[in-house]
Amino acid sequence: MQQDFDSNRFRQALGAFTTGVTIVTTRDEAGSDVGVTANSFNSVSLSPPMVLWSLARSSTTIAAFLAARSFAVHVLANDQHALATRFARKGADRFAGLHPRRGLDGIALLEQCAARFECRTAFQYEGGDHVIFVGEVLDFEHNEHEPLVFKRGRFALEEPKRPASSHERATQALVREGAFGEDFLLYLLGRAYHQLYARLRPQIAQRHLDDAQYLALSLLGVREGRSIEQLDALLAYTGTRITPQVGQRLCELGLTELDTAHGQPSRLLLTEAGRRTVIELLAVAGAASTDAEKSLDPSQSRLLRQLLAHLVEASNPGIPHPWQA
Repeated sequence: MQQDFDSNRFRQALGAFTTGVTIVTTRDEAGSDVGVTANSFNSVSLSPPMVLWSLARSSTTIAAFLAARSFAVHVLANDQHALATRFARKGADRFAGLHPRRGLDGIALLEQCAARFECRTAFQYEGGDHVIFVGEVLDFEHNEHEPLVFKRGRFALEEPKRPASSHERATQALVREGAFGEDFLLYLLGRAYHQLYARLRPQIAQRHLDDAQYLALSLLGVREGRSIEQLDALLAYTGTRITPQVGQRLCELGLTELDTAHGQPSRLLLTEAGRRTVIELLAVAGAASTDAEKSLDPSQSRLLRQLLAHLVEASNPGIPHPWQA
């Protein structure tokens, strides 16, 4: 098994999934192969490397996954739509004619995927009519295949062009006239952020956290062992300051502890309760993002993320990204 992870390669492998399609496999207690098509895959943290996905309680495979010690997530390539359909169909022999390799705990590993993650089950959470499964990634593979996406009831890769709506044409006219229109970039980015964050704020308050404590905790979820000064520098662009009092409050809540093993008492480490809190809040944030993107097709969502990433890089004054050491 691959134990020493290259964070950049791991991020590239995770990036193969763009609101796309996965097949998750495991083995039931009788040793039979179990697999299901799912599109609820997301990353949780880089250190340790963790991912999550969810499955409806009504699924015929739920009992096997609830009892499983491990599972494998396969991000499908764009020529594997038939495989996705097979593993979504009820009553089908999903592994008929397949000759998978065997991975962790003998789990079936499908070939020619865009990416694959072998995981040890770490947590299971109630998510309404779904169960959220969190796994620690013990091994992964990443290929350069284009990922499979699903839109408008069919599999596709490209987003067809559509004519502008009357509202969009009016907005474009305002821009041409130099007016402060509804597509002013700072307005759109700011409003989208605050509307999405409003979904998350009640859950933050329920855990007795303020915004600064939540942001510090989230950064530790990406990579722990950071000092107060490092956390403050990473959040400089937000205007939120991470002070020693923020770290003290997180320790009082039992979410972090000071690292005294290396003579650096200012370094914060997540406790087990802190890691659970990070994962739970990530699940809430993921649900808010998914709801916001329901009006977008998968290729639109992918394009939006790419454009925002380019904008972040173009405007970055030199602030490191959270996943960088």
